[in-house]
Amino acid sequence: MRATDPARQVPVLTVTLNPALDLSTATASVTPEVKLRCEAPITHPGGGGLNISRAMALMGGHSRALAALGGLTGQRIVQMLADAGIGVIALPAPGETRRSFTVTDAATGQQFRFVLPGPEWGTDLVEQALDQIARHAPADGYVVLSGSNPPGVPAAFAAMLAARMPQGRLIVDTSGAALAEVASGRNASVHILRMDDREAEGLAGRPLPTRGDTAALAVELVERGAAQGVIIARGTDGNIIATRDGIWHAHAETVPVVSKVGAGDSYLAGFTLGLARGWDIAEAMGLGAAAASATVQTPATELCRPGDVEALFQARIVTRI
Repeated sequence: MRATDPARQVPVLTVTLNPALDLSTATASVTPEVKLRCEAPITHPGGGGLNISRAMALMGGHSRALAALGGLTGQRIVQMLADAGIGVIALPAPGETRRSFTVTDAATGQQFRFVLPGPEWGTDLVEQALDQIARHAPADGYVVLSGSNPPGVPAAFAAMLAARMPQGRLIVDTSGAALAEVASGRNASVHILRMDDREAEGLAGRPLPTRGDTAALAVELVERGAAQGVIIARGTDGNIIATRDGIWHAHAETVPVVSKVGAGDSYLAGFTLGLARGWDIAEAMGLGAAAASATVQTPATELCRPGDVEALFQARIVTRI
């Protein structure tokens, strides 16, 4: 079994409501009140779903990307994705697509991330987005809703979407009030819900220092009906997933960290691609872990390199707990 060779897979649709053109640069030192002379910027299409589509393509997978795009920045993102061989379904945005930027302090290696909010949505556009996603959702594949909600999009958007596509398999990676809404289990269940350790501790209202603590929360969320499976990232301690069939831990290989930008999105790209190829949970977790570890070795907003993913996947360690 190889990680990056093209293989048969079911369709995947990624959804990005709040995409961005990501600019990354570096300066000698981030210091207030002075002009900071920066290196030439690196630009990539950004936002959770777009990063997932980009990472899947690097691993030999394929997806379609539905994103709300507006203005000249939106047009530029469409062209960049097309150049990468990714098909785009453009949902008209209510304004210019935002830009986000990351500045690395060369003296310390610290990264400073500046994330703008995006244009304000109205009720009509929310309904249009729900209709478009449900219409394009592959009946035999996966839909991945990833990234923040733009201003004006209700926290319940993911649950509203799940209710409109009961035949589909919806994977959600979000944050804040939107994550709390899905985690409540009050509405339609999603297929997979992913979060990082800080988000998990925020939901739990307590620290989660051990794998057992993390696993217990993931099991609680599954039993609550939030999702059929819950993935919680534990940073350098890997990832935990709980489903009704069991709990697994995917080891995170120790690698040199250049930039953590996009690591979580790359993990979800690898995991989703594994599922789309028909792999079992353990193998999909292994591909996700390999993609994330490969991504942190690349600069700025560059994502995983195929050779790194392959080597890390062949060394994967996934255990049932």
